[in-house]
Parts: sequence; structure tokens; C-alpha cells
Amino acid sequence: MQMQKNESKMNPKQKLNNNLKNIIGKSVKEKYVIIESDDWGSIRMPSLAALKRLKSKGLSLESGYSKRYNNTDTLASKKDFECLYEVLSKHKDVDGNSPLFTALSLVANPDFDKIKANNFTKYEYEPFPKTLKKYGEADALPMWKEGIDNNLFYPEFHGREHLNVNVWMRALQAGDKPTKLAFDEGLWAIKTETAYNINYQAAFDVQKKSDIEDQKQIIFDGLELFEKLHGYKARYIVPPNGAFNNQLLETAAQNGIDFYGASKIQNEPQGQGNHKKALHWLGKINKFDQTTITRNAFFEPNEIGMYGVEDCLKSIHYAFKWNKPAVISSHRTNYIGVHNPKNREKGLRELDELLFNILKQWPHVKFITTTQLGDLITNNDK
Repeated sequence: MQMQKNESKMNPKQKLNNNLKNIIGKSVKEKYVIIESDDWGSIRMPSLAALKRLKSKGLSLESGYSKRYNNTDTLASKKDFECLYEVLSKHKDVDGNSPLFTALSLVANPDFDKIKANNFTKYEYEPFPKTLKKYGEADALPMWKEGIDNNLFYPEFHGREHLNVNVWMRALQAGDKPTKLAFDEGLWAIKTETAYNINYQAAFDVQKKSDIEDQKQIIFDGLELFEKLHGYKARYIVPPNGAFNNQLLETAAQNGIDFYGASKIQNEPQGQGNHKKALHWLGKINKFDQTTITRNAFFEPNEIGMYGVEDCLKSIHYAFKWNKPAVISSHRTNYIGVHNPKNREKGLRELDELLFNILKQWPHVKFITTTQLGDLITNNDK
């Protein structure tokens, strides 16, 4: 009955879109919910004092899509993890398992001190545990392992950094003023003029064709560091901001990546502003024997007016209608209270509500990681 209500509230275009995005792709017999949460380990906004200083210098940091990130998103604290795990632990699926986050994580951040010391001639990075210590959040590090051990939080690979290293370094070397002002405050997530309008956050976008070779090394280094930090190999990659040249998948495959996240219609960057269309669907196998995972639901409670509980439940309804798993996108920013505790309170309150309603409407649902989903749909073909 509730599913019918959800569907009846949609206009014809919304109904069509929600049906179309779930028709193609691998089907599953049971109702699975996967929560993918991006950006864990990245700095984003170091402090509200830095935000205030940059605003006073004329940088636009509170407009459009980036506003919620710059006001709320930063390294997760011990308190953030404790509160998140408390909510997840309250709920149990038909098998007695709690919901868990597939945490798309970054294993490093720029080492601003070293880059400045070498006068921007060479890029240097630091593992994210070192970044946590610098920002007084070292006690958050054990919470990563606690989440893994308690089946609440399972890191997979988002990238080495949430940063397009080559594009950023070229701007710094060219003396781009906004980029340098942000650098002095320990951040890079700003909008500025770059060749071909590349976002610094898009780690694998391609400005020059030669960048692809550097990005292959970044993936190699990042996956090696991931295993060192977490004690297991990553098997799933979701490129930051989506931009990704598919040549990089061969490097990823050679280093343990079995599954990759992609939008259904990909604008694959080729360099020099050129792109090539690529189509993806859940369960698609590429030439490197990797399986594609596509998201079909969104839960972003701190994005005003979009992607709240009701919207997410509608998306889950359509996924299950077409015998698809519900793969939910929900960024870290929704659950961080370091800059604003009310942001964390709101995000967790709505997460709690979402999970309650999922279990109420679909009592036989099962919570799994993306990696488990990947194994499930590939093993069904064997």
C-alpha cells in the first residue's frame, strides 16, 4: 500500500524516469539495500575560520552545489563515528545484520607544508592518518577499524586524493590567485578558471592526454596505500566526481579492482576538452573482466529540498519493482558535526527514519556492501 502511495505522488515524467533507470541491468531475486557513502578521509573544509577568511577575501564558497560541503564537510571525528554507528546498530534486517556503509574513501591528502617548501615545483602527499593527527582527530582512526570489525563501515576505494593533482599544481605554478589563497588555508575545493573547466575535486578528469599516465600511477600508489592502511585489498572503485578515462580501469584491474561505479551515461574525458559517450548498466562486464555497479537512489538529507527520506523510499520502491538492488548514494557531509553539530543530528535523525521505513515497508530486506553485491551478481553468471 505504501509503495502505491509513493508512486501515486509522482508526475508522469518522474514515473517514467524511475522505471527507465531500473529496467536495464542485472536482476536479483531478493531485496538488497546497499548504502554507498563517498569522501571519507578527505579534508574538504579544514575549519570554519578558514571559510570565513576566504569569504572575506572574495572567494565564492557558499553558492550552488558546493555550499553544503563547504559549510559542513570535513574529516570525520570520533564523535561522528560513534553517533553514526549508534544509529546503524539500532536496525536489523531479516538475517539480523545492521545496515552498513560502503565507505568510498581517500587514503591521502596533499602535504601542504612540503609543497610550499619546494615552492610548488613538486607535488607531495601524506596518508590520511597523518592528516588526522595534524587536525587533532587522531582518536578517530581506531573508529575505522571498529566499524569494519562490527560490520557497520566497510571502506572501498574512491581514489588516492579527492584532488586532480596535475590541474591543481599547474594552477599553483601559474600563480592563480584564488587557488593560492585556498592553498594557504589548507584546502583546494574551490571553483576557479582552469583549462577546459575542470573541477579540482574531479581527481581523474583529463586536462592533457599525458595526465592519464600520471593517473595510472596515482591509482597504483593509492591502492597500495589502501591495503597498507586497512589490511585488505580494495576491490571496488568509484572515481571522485565521476570523471574517469576508462584506460585507468586496466591499471585498477591489475591491482585488485573487480568492480567499478559508473553513471549510466558516462562522458569519458579524453583530454583537451574532448569526451566520448559510454553506456553502463548494473552487471555490465568490461574487457578487463570488471563488473559495473550503478546507483539508483539518493539520500542527501543536508541538501535542501532534494533527496530526503520520501524521495529515497520512492527510488527504492522502483528498484525493487524491477527486481534490482537499491544502491543508495549518501555522502559523508550528511553525517559530520565537527563544524555544525546540528548538521550531524539532522542527517542521523533522517537516516534513522529512512532505515525504519525501509524495514517497515520491506521486512525481508537484506543490507550488504557493494562488494558483496558485486560477488552476488557475478557468481550468478557462473
